[in-house]
Amino acid sequence: MDRTTFYIVDVFAEAKYAGNQLAVVRKAGGLSSAEMQRVAKEMNYSETTFILADEQRNGGYDVRIFSPEHELPFAGHPTLGTAYVIREAIVEDRIDEITLNLKVGQIPVTFHYRDGQVDILWMKQKPPTFGAEIERSAIARVLNLTEEDIDKRFPVEEVSTGVPFIITPLTTFEALRGARVAREAYFELIEDLEAKMVLVFCPHTRAAENDLSVRVFADYHGVAEDPATGSANGCLAGYLVRHRYFGEPRVDVRVEQGHEIGRPSLLLLKAIESGRGIDVSVGGRVVMTAKGELV
Repeated sequence: MDRTTFYIVDVFAEAKYAGNQLAVVRKAGGLSSAEMQRVAKEMNYSETTFILADEQRNGGYDVRIFSPEHELPFAGHPTLGTAYVIREAIVEDRIDEITLNLKVGQIPVTFHYRDGQVDILWMKQKPPTFGAEIERSAIARVLNLTEEDIDKRFPVEEVSTGVPFIITPLTTFEALRGARVAREAYFELIEDLEAKMVLVFCPHTRAAENDLSVRVFADYHGVAEDPATGSANGCLAGYLVRHRYFGEPRVDVRVEQGHEIGRPSLLLLKAIESGRGIDVSVGGRVVMTAKGELV
């Protein structure tokens, strides 16, 4: 394999070595799908992305996303992290928007600047779709919780903005911190569901300025717990609007994630109901941490 440049970035990170780590491989068009999958498994982050060429095609940059086990049509933190690498390493100039051509379609990422430097990146996700509702007893078994730990005011529901998740409202911070996946029950539950990953959330936070705490479990993709998940939180934003979780057909919230595994993350969610459905945007910061070559 010819040497190919890769970058390591921390996404949804307020500082270096926080957030969700991502490997971004540049000029990867010469790699086969099997080679990309092997690199993603070797990197062993929740996802690794591959920019196929430095040149745009059909109005965007062609990008593929792999978890250690599967190729994904869309994922949130890889979208923001890859757009950041394109801005820093390929464009190398102030630009307000970059579009990524992903399996799920074109996803635009916009850049907000502070003191001439990239500050917050925002991605507009596909409008959410809603699938099956799951029994509280079934998800409680998966998470080693009781039915009382699941908030009965709102459904446990499949939601997708490109990748589906099981959105699970919890009643207390203690339930969120105590959740752990029972693998046998987990794989039994997801066998007949489109969604293979579970997001749990509650309205209690460590930091007073934040609005929700979240955890995401993704054993199906070889990741026991994800420190920051843009696609899952986009699904959550749609869910919050649909079910009027905060009493209104819109949300503008700060979400903390990753504390349980030592990778504290901050995600910004905006969503509003419109004539087109629910418009969802997910934002956060990205920090460059390393550069290297595949050999």
